[in-house]
Amino acid sequence: MASNSNLIRANRDKNDEFYTQLSDIENELKHYKNHFKNKIVFCNCDDPYESNFFKYFAMNFNTLGLKKLVTTCYAGSPIVTEQLSLFDVDGLVIKKGYEKHPYKIEINEVPDSNNDGAIDLYDVEALIKSGNNNLSLLKEDGDFRSKECIDLLKECDIVVTNPPFSLFREYIALLFKYEKKFLIIGNQNSITCKEIFPLIKANKMWLGYNSGGQTFRVPNDFEQKNTFVGEDNNKYAKFGNICWCTNLDIEKRYEKMILYKKYDKNEYPKYVNYDAINVDKITDIPCDYYETMGVPITFITSYCPTQFRIVGISCRDSIRIADIVEKDAIYQKGGPQVYLKISDKNYKRLYNRLFIIRNDLEEEENGNKAA
Repeated sequence: MASNSNLIRANRDKNDEFYTQLSDIENELKHYKNHFKNKIVFCNCDDPYESNFFKYFAMNFNTLGLKKLVTTCYAGSPIVTEQLSLFDVDGLVIKKGYEKHPYKIEINEVPDSNNDGAIDLYDVEALIKSGNNNLSLLKEDGDFRSKECIDLLKECDIVVTNPPFSLFREYIALLFKYEKKFLIIGNQNSITCKEIFPLIKANKMWLGYNSGGQTFRVPNDFEQKNTFVGEDNNKYAKFGNICWCTNLDIEKRYEKMILYKKYDKNEYPKYVNYDAINVDKITDIPCDYYETMGVPITFITSYCPTQFRIVGISCRDSIRIADIVEKDAIYQKGGPQVYLKISDKNYKRLYNRLFIIRNDLEEEENGNKAA
């Protein structure tokens, strides 16, 4: 089972350069094909030769009808030019000592190099090595925050990549600053951050189709218990609570949850420090309750904005427990969270909750009248 503690540790150590597998990219991107026609796609955290995001868009350039594909890598990337030496690229003059220098590649077309009737990895590799593409060294370090990369960002339509998790909040802020559409990989816990949650709450960004455990390729010097060596002799690591974040409109957003349980005040107790009932499992959300409910954070993977409205989060919106219970009360101390009363002067602290309320009351009432 993937451990989220591994991801937290990697994030803390800033050792979080994870490389997404092509199969995971294909499994998510298959739902977005209609978004890419005549668009400029920017992968700004990706070594073109190593990145599976680059490979995916290069192989599907013609199928998706892309206008242009731009990818950049930064100087500190552990795998920059690891397999393809820039000396192998026709027409690119590299000075000695610049072999690991960051670079960009811009693609306007992907021809069928071996004339086999299909675009595959052979064509992608031939494309990179060919002098017919626009591959050039960057003047700066290739960091997504550099002026050079921001200028490229301004020109693009959609950003698709796997940014460093330790810089996720800063990365999202940049995308919103320049009003860009995006599809990126992140950590589910990031949605609770003070910089990210307001965007989720306001329906300015949401989760994509796939969430949960995911396996990434990691640098050979990455040392954690969750790593293993694959059949290709590369090192991999599996992490929990991974999600795709986007602001591209998708059908999944409008798939309403099927609710079947009836509200019972004995089964759904109220918190002592927030005016809402507690729902322990998403599947137990009552179908006939229209006031505020507290649900697990994983609710966000099934969130439909036409069915529910997110009104808050317990780690910031709940009342401080010490301000409302007896001085000699027994409860687990910590930051702001919701509590349930389990006996006289004894209170149970719960994990983080999203506060939600039904958003389809009028629709539900009209349906009942019609029935």
